[in-house]
Amino acid sequence: MQQGSLICVGTGIMLGAHLDPLSRNYIEQADVVFMLMADAMTEQWLLQMHPDVRSLQPFYHQAPSRQHSYQLMVEAMLAEVAAGKKVVGAFYGHPAVFALVPHEAVRQARELGYYSKMLPGISAEDCLYADLGIDPGRYGCQLYECSQFMFYQRTIDTAAYLVLWQLGIAGDRSLARFSTPDQYRQLLTDYLCQFYPAEHLITLYEAASLPTEQPRIDSMPLNALASAAVTGKTTLVIPPASKLQPNTAMLAQLAALDAQSDAQSDVKPD
Repeated sequence: MQQGSLICVGTGIMLGAHLDPLSRNYIEQADVVFMLMADAMTEQWLLQMHPDVRSLQPFYHQAPSRQHSYQLMVEAMLAEVAAGKKVVGAFYGHPAVFALVPHEAVRQARELGYYSKMLPGISAEDCLYADLGIDPGRYGCQLYECSQFMFYQRTIDTAAYLVLWQLGIAGDRSLARFSTPDQYRQLLTDYLCQFYPAEHLITLYEAASLPTEQPRIDSMPLNALASAAVTGKTTLVIPPASKLQPNTAMLAQLAALDAQSDAQSDVKPD
């Protein structure tokens, strides 16, 4: 194992409340910390924890697309690892959720023979379940990045929750924009109306970043989606619109197995 290491951690969603002790220890013991945060306040909070914290945010302005920006971020982190330093990458939310940079940085570091791992963090999905009172095990939950959902054919289960992340850039094919106009969400709305009633109530959700804030939980009919106000943090949540349909064939096979098991248990040994 070569000298130099990379640990990617998540700072969670709520400022100061979601960082776990192990991730905090890695940050404090690092030689250099790279960060990619959602807001300036969180950046300032992290700057107080270590003398050498470097923001990855400027790379967004040094490349023509987000994909190229991500590549530059990975290269910057790995350069310090190759210099033999203990490097920590601190990312907003969960470092493995909607975050290409930590995945790619950890993968490349391991391929180069450096010690590298990722620690879990609290994501917007975790906050969503708590704030909206959703148990994903009750009806099931489908989660997609919004643009990917629009680009590819998916089998939509209307008896489960449908969650679409990054609604603010719905339909963006350029990987360069940070928002798309209402017309793009209208296309999404028209598509969703093929599966859900136009008046079906949906929720626009944004997790709270500060303990003094409240999460955004706005309910509206599906056909009002295109004209709704959205940001880079807005998530679309569509609750079930149909009932779970029993799988009668599977239930019959399970019943037969149950009967067989019961019969065997009733047999008394000689």
